[in-house]
Amino acid sequence: MNLETQLIFFFSALGAFNSTILSIYFLFFAKPKQLSNYFLGGLLVVLSIRIWKSIFFYFNPDLSKTFLQIGLTACFFIGPFLYLYVKAKLDDPKRVLNQSLYLLVPFIILVLILGWMYPYTQYAEIWGLYFYKVINYQWLLFLILTGIVCRDLFKKLVKKEKRLNYQEIWIVSVFSGVFLIWLAYFTSSYTSYIIGALSFSFVLYLSILLIFYKKKTDYISTEKKEKYADKKINNEEALHLLSKIETVLKGEQLYKDPNLTLTQLSKLIHVRVHVLSQLLNDNLDKNFPNFINEYRIDAAKKMLITDNHLKMEVIAENCGFNSTSTFYTAFKSITNTTPGKYAKNELK
Repeated sequence: MNLETQLIFFFSALGAFNSTILSIYFLFFAKPKQLSNYFLGGLLVVLSIRIWKSIFFYFNPDLSKTFLQIGLTACFFIGPFLYLYVKAKLDDPKRVLNQSLYLLVPFIILVLILGWMYPYTQYAEIWGLYFYKVINYQWLLFLILTGIVCRDLFKKLVKKEKRLNYQEIWIVSVFSGVFLIWLAYFTSSYTSYIIGALSFSFVLYLSILLIFYKKKTDYISTEKKEKYADKKINNEEALHLLSKIETVLKGEQLYKDPNLTLTQLSKLIHVRVHVLSQLLNDNLDKNFPNFINEYRIDAAKKMLITDNHLKMEVIAENCGFNSTSTFYTAFKSITNTTPGKYAKNELK
């Protein structure tokens, strides 16, 4: 191989190798043991198989047709694993587990039957003309479904007053990465077949750099808070402001408004926006969404006990959440448990 070919092989294989290592980590070693980690591990496994197949086929067109079939078969599961991973991160894991059984089991059976009835060794033309298209459009369908699940995160991404946390950035990165890989393969007939593998390496390392940057930014932000801790509002004034906030929020139940903003609240309690922001960030070490969500979650806790016949969607809406997924994420972040588990423990 000449130098150019060697470089293409190195950079395309680099991402596939590291993805394989990461899949093993998420499947067997990641702690705490979470359902989302297993789905992410599964996603990385099928992506790795797909990428390795692309690399070997690009450099060896006479590659065994059995291996080609395995590589394409893995593509059937990229979309479902992505969808289940995001759902497990944003929704009730127990409910997602049940959904995954209804989705994956029939899917596995169907793919195995098709693979047995139409082996690549005998039906290469069918795989190339039909199955390949079905794979790409099925992958796209699950990307759309996953995008719908992530819609609240995308809204936060474009709103300046709301910042994505570490977990949300990771979810958006995974979704965006899988979309770019799909796009690379979907347009490969206009570019090059190896572009999918190269894009995977690019996406993988870009995501790692993005997460590293987020952690570093959070660290610097924390350092700044500590450095300027002496600029906190004095305790007497802070207590007075918090009392006014609580009176307004609870008295008028403003926290039930999903569109409540920092500016609106500052006007209601007659203080400047930057003073209210300073109180929340410096004195309480909280941002505005988290502060308001604590009121919403307190209300949700009461409803889970007194109105346990209501669906989670209704409780989430009544407490000021735009969606059930946002409700689950906030509830778990504040209470370290899910709404279902909380209600079950309290009603014993």
